Amino acid sequence: KKVVAKFYLKAKIAKLMILEIILALIIGIIAGTLTGLFPGIHVNLISVFLLSLSPVLLKYASPISLVIFITSMAITHSFLDFIPSIFLGAPDEDSFLSILPGHQLLKEGRGYEAIILTLYGSITALAIVAIFTPIFIFILPSIHGTIQKIIPFFLIFVSLYLIFREEEFLISLIIFILSGFLGLFTFSLPVKEPLLPLLTGLFGSSALILSFKTSQKKLIKQTITPLKKITLGKKEFLSSIFAIAISAPLCSFLPGIGSGHAAVIASEIKEYKNRSFLFALGAITTIVTSLNFVALYAINKTRSGTAVAIKEILNTISLNDLLIILLIIVLSSIISFFIGVNIAKFAAKYIHKVNYRTLSIITL
Repeated sequence: KKVVAKFYLKAKIAKLMILEIILALIIGIIAGTLTGLFPGIHVNLISVFLLSLSPVLLKYASPISLVIFITSMAITHSFLDFIPSIFLGAPDEDSFLSILPGHQLLKEGRGYEAIILTLYGSITALAIVAIFTPIFIFILPSIHGTIQKIIPFFLIFVSLYLIFREEEFLISLIIFILSGFLGLFTFSLPVKEPLLPLLTGLFGSSALILSFKTSQKKLIKQTITPLKKITLGKKEFLSSIFAIAISAPLCSFLPGIGSGHAAVIASEIKEYKNRSFLFALGAITTIVTSLNFVALYAINKTRSGTAVAIKEILNTISLNDLLIILLIIVLSSIISFFIGVNIAKFAAKYIHKVNYRTLSIITL
C-alpha cells in the first residue's frame, strides 16, 4: 500500500508539473503576442519587471515555470514584433531595420507579404539554432577565454565601422559616446533594478514618440497573397542563409552587439533585396534570441534582459534546464508562426481602421 501510495503521489506531482509547464507556455505565448503587437512594450522590460516580482511569484510557481514563461514570450515576440514595425511604423531594437523595406512593400499593397517573409525567416532560424547549439555547448567554453581578450578590440572595430559608414558620422559618434555615458550613469545609480527605467525609456517611450512621425496616415488596400506564392528563389535563399549563419551566432554571445548589428554584418556579406532582407531580419532576430539562452548555459554569460532574468531565477543552468528551454523554443516557434500568419492576415484587412495615434498615447 505504501509503494502504491508513493507511486500515485509521484504521478500526481508529475501531472501537476506538466500542467504548470503547459500553462506557463501558453501564458508566455500570449504575453509575447502582446509585447510583439503593442508598440513600446519590449520583452526585456517585461522580464526585468518579472524579475522584480520573482520573490512573490516563486511562492506560487516553480522556477522552471517562470523560465518557460520568459522563453516562450521572447520567442513569440521575435516572430511578431515586425507586424507593428511594418504596418504601423513602431520599431523596437530588433525590428527597426524592417521599416524601410517593409514600408516599401506596404505602399505597394504587399504589407502581408512583408510580414510573411519575416515569419519564414524566423521559422527557418530553428534549423540554424539546431546546428549551432552543440557547437556553442562543446566549443564556446574552450575558446571563450581567448575571445574575451579580443572582444574589446572587436567591439571597437565594429563600433567605428558602423559609425563611419553613416553619412552623418559625427552625429553617430556623438550618440555613441552619449550612450556609453548613459550606461555608466545607469549602473552607478542607487537603484535595485536600474534596467527597468532604462528599458522603459529606450524601448518604450522613445519608440512610441518616434512612431508618431513614422506611422502611416493612409494605407492603400493590402493584397493577401497565398502562402505558397510567397517564396524566395533557391539561390537567394541559400545565399541569405549563408550570410545569416555567419553573422547571427556571433551576436548571440558577444556583448554590445545585437540583432541590428547582425543584420548590418549580414548585409555586408550579401547584398540583399527588400524581400530577402526581410527574410534575413526575421531569421536573425529569432537566432539571436534563441542562442542567447544556449550561450547562458555554455559560458554563463547574459546577452539580453530575458537571459538576465533566467540567470537570476535559476542561478545556474543545468543540462535538463537547457533541454526544456530548447523544447519550448521549438514549440513556441511553431505556434507563433501560425499566430503571426493569422494576425498578419487580419491586420492587412483592417489596419486602416486602427487609430494608431490614440493607441500609442494610451500605451505611452
